[in-house]
Amino acid sequence: MHTYPPAASRWARRCAVTATALAVVGVGVAPVATADAAPAGLPAQVQSAPAGLDKAPEGLYLFQYTYRGHLKIGGGNFTLGGKVYVVVKYNTGKIRYEGNVFAKTNPGVPDGAAYLETNISAPCAPGNNGYARAYDYNTETWSPKLPVAICQRID
Repeated sequence: MHTYPPAASRWARRCAVTATALAVVGVGVAPVATADAAPAGLPAQVQSAPAGLDKAPEGLYLFQYTYRGHLKIGGGNFTLGGKVYVVVKYNTGKIRYEGNVFAKTNPGVPDGAAYLETNISAPCAPGNNGYARAYDYNTETWSPKLPVAICQRID
């Protein structure tokens, strides 16, 4: 008797559930009050308020997961259809990856959801040596910092 491998849709569903769970965990983390320099031509940081776990978050939030062997940054509460700048930096402030995306609708994510697949290999050894942030151009608001592990080659 031959056993067939599980359907690909089960894998996609598992990734969606994991990403949603990470988003809920990320909501409970209070934002860190720091003054980061805004990207060229953008205003300084605006602090967003922490939200309770029993309702949709009121401020921008981010979460991370691994997709196709790379670090992927996702988030919610962005302006639907608006431009979002996402940056991954080392703790020293040096930019490792940055990009612009447009917030889209996504079930389970309040307001606009933004996702950016980076070229950073993942998963890495434990320990966060960097962070990710997102900037909503329409509301001129920064997300709280999300600690991330940035893989580095050891030769």
